[in-house]
Amino acid sequence: MDNPLLDFSGLPRFDAIRPDHVGPAIDALLARAEAAVAAAEQVAPVTWDAFVTPLEDATERLWRAWGQVGHLQAVVNTPELREAYNANLPKVTRFGSALGQNLALFAQYKALGASPECAGYERARRKLVENALRDFRLGGAELDDAAKARFSAVQEELAALSAKFSQNVLDATDAFALYVDDEARLAGLPAVVVAAARAAAGKDGRPGWKLTLQMPCYLPVQAYADDRGLREALYRASGVRASETGPAELDNSAHIDRVLELRAELAALLGFASYAEYSLATKMAQSPREVLDFLRDLAGRALPFARRDRAELEAFARDELGLDALQPWDLGYA
Repeated sequence: MDNPLLDFSGLPRFDAIRPDHVGPAIDALLARAEAAVAAAEQVAPVTWDAFVTPLEDATERLWRAWGQVGHLQAVVNTPELREAYNANLPKVTRFGSALGQNLALFAQYKALGASPECAGYERARRKLVENALRDFRLGGAELDDAAKARFSAVQEELAALSAKFSQNVLDATDAFALYVDDEARLAGLPAVVVAAARAAAGKDGRPGWKLTLQMPCYLPVQAYADDRGLREALYRASGVRASETGPAELDNSAHIDRVLELRAELAALLGFASYAEYSLATKMAQSPREVLDFLRDLAGRALPFARRDRAELEAFARDELGLDALQPWDLGYA
């Protein structure tokens, strides 16, 4: 219990988690999960209590702890936590890939699904067994050895790219600063936002006020700042974070291209025509066409009301705010 990531007695103890907790906790939970997998492979006869419950308990604890680490990595963004996350990401990804391709577990779930016990399950339990069988197929369990290896490599690279993408956005967000020397330009902003901007500038050893792309600053500027130039500056800066307009080391353009390539390869390995079809295998919609038709139908129904709302907003902005052409950075303010 000294390691909060190993405490499952209640809600996550986010305030107590430190970077040095991550490695030991993940290693311990991986060991338990791997032991549970090995034991589950040997269960006979296969029953819910003897097979599903211990396997699900062990793996769920790993995913719960890793989810806490991932959440903190996304919102705290310290170098130490990022290092701990990146160091453990490959191990967790490899375990997940191996779990999804484990033929022994796949066979156990098949046996459970065909058993008289399963026929008597309530609907939720039967659905869980069906989903497990589906997920083994989507995890590459039915691929040959060479395709399995490639499938796992693709998943690991995608996980790393996803982490790098998010970290670049975080770094680009943190890197932006707009220093304001004239307090009159902050008119309209809540006093607490102005005070925070003053403190942020002081922390940097600068006079005046520091505006950032962090949501506690960005959103109030978009909604309340009378200075249209401030709204536009932050809006444009937010829209091009981690792009080709900024530092090369934070540019996500190549990462996006690579993710699209790998997703297409992943889908093809499993026999899908596109990644969209692969993604829909676990969703309610039956095909990409069905999704597009739904969205187009929804857009057609909503568009007249959206146009009416836009016209009302433009009239208000023109008559009450003196804004002849309503721009994206004016919407929240208007």
